[in-house]
Amino acid sequence: MINMGVLFAYSRIHDIEGDRVPLSSDEAAHYLLEPGDLLFARQSLVLSGAGKCSIFLGAEEPTTFESHLMRARISPDKGDPLFYYYYYQSPMGRQAVISIAEQVAAAGIRGSDLSMLNVPWPPLKEQQAIACILGALDDKIELNRRMNQTLEAMAQAIFKSWFVDFDPVRAKAAGQQPAGLAPHIAELFPDSFEDSEIGEVPRGWSIYSLPALIDINPPRHIPRGSVAPYLEMASMPTRSHAPDSWIDREVGSGMKFINGDTLLARITPCLENGKTAYVDFLKDGEVGWGSTEYIVLRPREPIPAVFAYLLARDDNFRTFAIQRMTGSSGRQRVPSDSLADYQLAAPAIDSLVFKIFGRVVNPLFERARSAMGQSRTLAALRDALLPKLISGELRVADAERIVGRCT
Repeated sequence: MINMGVLFAYSRIHDIEGDRVPLSSDEAAHYLLEPGDLLFARQSLVLSGAGKCSIFLGAEEPTTFESHLMRARISPDKGDPLFYYYYYQSPMGRQAVISIAEQVAAAGIRGSDLSMLNVPWPPLKEQQAIACILGALDDKIELNRRMNQTLEAMAQAIFKSWFVDFDPVRAKAAGQQPAGLAPHIAELFPDSFEDSEIGEVPRGWSIYSLPALIDINPPRHIPRGSVAPYLEMASMPTRSHAPDSWIDREVGSGMKFINGDTLLARITPCLENGKTAYVDFLKDGEVGWGSTEYIVLRPREPIPAVFAYLLARDDNFRTFAIQRMTGSSGRQRVPSDSLADYQLAAPAIDSLVFKIFGRVVNPLFERARSAMGQSRTLAALRDALLPKLISGELRVADAERIVGRCT
């Protein structure tokens, strides 16, 4: 079932993880979604979110939607669903929706008002051409997003195998060659375990408190009043390492960071929702800043910088952080100094294990960074073309030539 959270998290909805609800045959006939259905948010805490539109593009399982959402189905002989999805993303479409929004405790729209809105109605062939142009850009962005998910999953699997589950040590202890490791890498790992205060750990490895391996909130400086890249909490990623966007803002109170730092949202529900970022989007030598609710993590050299990010995504670490949240309900946050109590087993800081780990995972993050940069360029192009195509200011043939040069 698609709920408000999914609607606001995804504009183009494919297969999603969500609650499953029983439907009678009558309910299924009325409330199952079809590819191309548009979904609108009835309410939002802020006016800009009222009537937020997403499009359902199909899923393997039958999918329905919750009652806080409204569905619109475009007649196929009159309109292209993707064209009208893009219309409601455009400034023109957003302005039309905002015009029918009512603001009381929350902002909301009614289905009766939505159905009375006047919308542009260019010839169907033109609608399809515009949808094709903009859709091609979003398809490439989606392809990059999925590739980056795979790259990060690979890096996370290696981190968990080496530093959480100790798979190479277990294999050697069982008299086996560690799976997937070259002999010269396998020989870096011990072949047995020993007891410790945190349980069984590889023999010869040490138990470190987090600050022994990773600096917590290392000092960074930007002159107050200057303008620098600012990462809003709303832009913090929940499933990948990189934010889609950031803005330039005059520097005030907030956490400062540089490339190679990891940002961990420490306040509820952002921490529980997985808001975590690896900073790789700044220019060389640039310092960015963001919310005071970020904790900045940076491994001590020569530990690879991505080690802190992969640790921050690890379930054990996140559970530890969540369990140490304090404060009143709804405003709970994890104190930065409480992370100093986190303990982990690791080889010596200057161990070849860390160096080899960096050589294995750094290229994965470099590929992801490159793909993310391409996606930001494509998104900027889409956002520039969108209002011009919807308004008719730009001809389809001209847009096709522009997109052809960029994809």
